[in-house]
Formats: sequence, C-alpha cells, structure tokens
Amino acid sequence: MRILFACELYEPSVGGVQEVMRQIAIRLVERGHDVTVATSRLHERTVDKINGVSIAAFDVKGNLVRGMTGEVDAYRKYVLQRDYDVFMVKAAQQWTFDALIPVLDLVKGPKIFVPCGFSGLYEPAYADYYRGMPGLMRKFDHLIFYASDYRDINLAREHGLTRYTVLPNGASEREFMVPRDAAFRRRHGIPEDAFVVLTVGNLSGLKGHRELAEAFALARFPKGRPAFLILDGNGPRHGQGLRAFLARQLKPVLVRSGFGGVLRWLGYSAEPAMSDLVARINRAAPARGAMLVDFPRAEVVQAFLNSDLFVFASNVEYSPLVLYEAAASGLPFLSVPVGNAEEIAHWTGGGEICPAARDPLGYTRPDPMALSRHMESLAAREQDRKAYSEAGRRNWREKFTWDRIAGRYEQVFARLREQ
Repeated sequence: MRILFACELYEPSVGGVQEVMRQIAIRLVERGHDVTVATSRLHERTVDKINGVSIAAFDVKGNLVRGMTGEVDAYRKYVLQRDYDVFMVKAAQQWTFDALIPVLDLVKGPKIFVPCGFSGLYEPAYADYYRGMPGLMRKFDHLIFYASDYRDINLAREHGLTRYTVLPNGASEREFMVPRDAAFRRRHGIPEDAFVVLTVGNLSGLKGHRELAEAFALARFPKGRPAFLILDGNGPRHGQGLRAFLARQLKPVLVRSGFGGVLRWLGYSAEPAMSDLVARINRAAPARGAMLVDFPRAEVVQAFLNSDLFVFASNVEYSPLVLYEAAASGLPFLSVPVGNAEEIAHWTGGGEICPAARDPLGYTRPDPMALSRHMESLAAREQDRKAYSEAGRRNWREKFTWDRIAGRYEQVFARLREQ
C-alpha cells in the first residue's frame, strides 16, 4: 500500500505524537509498504528519507484557533494531489489537521483521523472549534482512538459515530528487549542498595516533575535503605530577548530573595526552579538523593531497567507512552489518573493509580502529600511490586510491542482499502 501520514512534528523531533508515528511508519515500511509523512520542516532534519520513510516537509506554524502561517496552500495541494491508498492525519489542534478542514470533502478516501485526546476540549478559546468537531469527524472513513474511555472517543459516541477502532499505544521491543547494564547506578553515583524512583517526560511544567520532587521530599521510605530520585526530561527551548535573558539569569536569585513580583512582571512563575528543588532534596538527608538529567535514549532505557518504581504525576496526557515503557522494562508504576492511565494499568497489570483531582479545564492536579504516601506504601510492598513487574512485562510482550500494534494498523488500512 501507498500510505500518507500527516502529523505536525516528526523525527528528529521528540515527543509522544512523533514517537507513535515513527514506530508505526518504520514497521509498515519493513512490511513492504510505501510510507510518506507530511510534517513540519525542521532545520535539524537534513534528509528527505529516514529509515525508509519519506518526508514531505512544509514550513507551516499554528492552528485554526491561533492562526496559521506559511505554506498552508502547498500542504493542501500536496494532500489533494498525492497518489496514495490510505491517508491518516494525527491530532486535532495542529496545523496538519486544521489546514485540511476547508478541503476535507476533497481528500481522497479512505481517510483516517486519530483525534489524539482533544486536549483543548474544555478550554474557552477552543469552544467554537470543538462545537464543529463532530461534523468534521463524520467526514472521515474511520477514526482511531488510543483509549476506550476518554474525552475524544466519548464525544464521538455522544454524536452517534460508530466507524472507529481502539488501538492502544505500546513500547519498542527493539529498545526494551536488551540486558540490564549493571554499571548504570555506579556510573551515575547512585547507591547500589537505593530504592530508585524514576520519572521521564519533557520539562514543560506539565509532566509532574515538580509535584513528584515535592512528594519524594515528603516520603518516608523504609528505614535502613537509601532512596534516590531520577527526574529525566528535556527542557523547553528558551525564549529570546531581554526579558527572557533576565528571567534565566535572575530567576534563581529572585526566588531565593522573595521577589516574586519581579518574576511575575517578567512573565514567569515564581515557583522554585527544578534545580533548586533537587538541591534541597540532596541537602535534606544523607540517605536521600536526586538528580535532574536529560539522558540519551539508550540511557533512558537503562534507567527504566535499573529503577525500582516509576512514578508519573503529569497534569495532562492522552495515552502516556512512558507507562507502556515501564511495563516493557518490568518496572512497576504509580500514576495519577491522567489520560487513560487507569486503563493502561488495567490492560498491562503493571501498576497502580494514585487518586488526584481535576480542575475545570480538565488538568490533573496531583497532591504531593497523597503521592508521597502512595509511594511509601508501594516501597514497602515488595511482593506487589514484583507481581506488577512480572504482569507488566508479560502483557507487554503479548499485546503491546510496536510490532504487534503496527500489525493492527496494517489490518485496519487493508480493510478500509478493500471497502
């Protein structure tokens, strides 16, 4: 089959949308299909084919609500004129979907839409956008959801839409079927006997690193065993200009001095920097340690394989890949109820959910004290952690490798093509 995918960002950009599309695209190429990804042009991408996947890059930014700029017409013409058997566009609120709204009726079928969670469904700025979403979904031959109970699939059901498939996310068998590197802890100065807590996610402020650091500082782990926290994440790109420079240089000093008003004038939060929270943990007790890192991918995998508990305190998600990755590595996980984390815990058998409130806009707000108590409980329940480890690893191998998931996408595409 000739398959055209569309997503706002793709390799070498890093993120959940990019990773799902990359894993599926590569495996479909390996199965003999011709796969092209229409996506944003990135200066760091210097080739037009990666791992056999062709890249059609466009200089477009924004979405329908914020406004779109750049090669919007060129992208539309490409999709309308390209010769393909199946077209799949991923994620609302991104230009690769929004730019096609005026011409959806002209896009050749079969066409598939992966809504990807509708993150702005409760945002006032997106009210009109989502009022029109049921009509837009009807224009597609098929919908793919990652969760069986979440805001996007529930909206589809409320409006009587039935042409859809639930396809879960997964984790790479090529990454996680590797031996554990016994030198990992020594390499990073982590005590061999420490109870190691890990989280992974970008440092956008929404992935729960701060809440977890606060919870870790409060937790009382079993006596006689040190505890260590690994906060892995790539930071957001810094803004440019005088205000951004001043904020970067002065923020640590202003926070420590209590001049939060100056920070607010600069447009930044007055919360302590993550590095300050980590330093505070490291000063607090000799049996407690923490590190804020941005590991290369292979070292992230080893962090999964060498930790004792994965904790996820994110504020907003759809179907978090890191929970599948924890299951793949045999690392028991504790997550707040964000996205379809509860469903992933049920599907994989790999962990537990710590209750947390949601605000009116749908963001999960973890309570550091509640999270600390749940971490304490799991740290003390060695047999439960062992059971989660074994179940998660087993169920991942049987159901949630990217090879198995790509096969299910292939079946959906082939069925639609034959209709």
